[in-house]
Amino acid sequence: MDDDGRLRNVFWADTRSRASYKYFGDVVTFDTTYMTNRYGMPFAPFVGVNHHGQSILLGATLISSEDTETFTWLFHTWLNCMDGEAPKAIITDQDRVMKNAISLVFPNTQHRFCLWHILKKLPEKLGSHGAYKTGLKSQLLNCVYDSHTIEEFEGSWEELITKYNLQNNAWLKSLYDERTYWAPMFMKDVFWVGMSTTQRSEIMNAFFDGYVHARTNLKKFVDQFDNACRKKIENESAADVHSFNVTIPVVSPSPLEKIF
Repeated sequence: MDDDGRLRNVFWADTRSRASYKYFGDVVTFDTTYMTNRYGMPFAPFVGVNHHGQSILLGATLISSEDTETFTWLFHTWLNCMDGEAPKAIITDQDRVMKNAISLVFPNTQHRFCLWHILKKLPEKLGSHGAYKTGLKSQLLNCVYDSHTIEEFEGSWEELITKYNLQNNAWLKSLYDERTYWAPMFMKDVFWVGMSTTQRSEIMNAFFDGYVHARTNLKKFVDQFDNACRKKIENESAADVHSFNVTIPVVSPSPLEKIF
């Protein structure tokens, strides 16, 4: 509550979310870019991945502001719900305030910025450069995706900056300063369940689109949230039944594949 006794932030995690976290809490994505409702409170889910590769809910929140104090409260509350077990890795968008809160609450968790959110800014940040379409963009993407060692990344980045006279580009400078948070080369030693973006959160958001919208009132929101979760459970149960009763056909004559 705020000082006037009005609802400020809400967080909840049901028993299933807490149980799932014990199995699938290695990597979590958290995204606040989804629907802001009529109360001006963004809905933000904590999302993981289960044994079927499905997105699962590990908690959810409605927050009234996106400042360090709010995120710190939220992450502490979520951590408390999960028996004090911090995730090994977390993926968020490139939000300074969120980054500060994560370093305070999850000091030993590997934090990764969503690579898609960063690269989609390329046209806005570098599109006006004369060589953007004739080499700059492709060379930058090669540096990001095709570097196999840290030395190779550093060398490619330096070559890019020098070749296109980008020494004074503030956006690229800030990216380089935080390269250990987003460049794939620096993430190779951490298990990410195949994720480098907050796409899982966005898939979860799209799933909720069928149940809630920006004008849904709080009571209806809670009811619809329960319906959505029920549907998620049905999907997981159906995948369980399928996996127990279906044999995956082999596609090669290799006896090794048959054993697997």
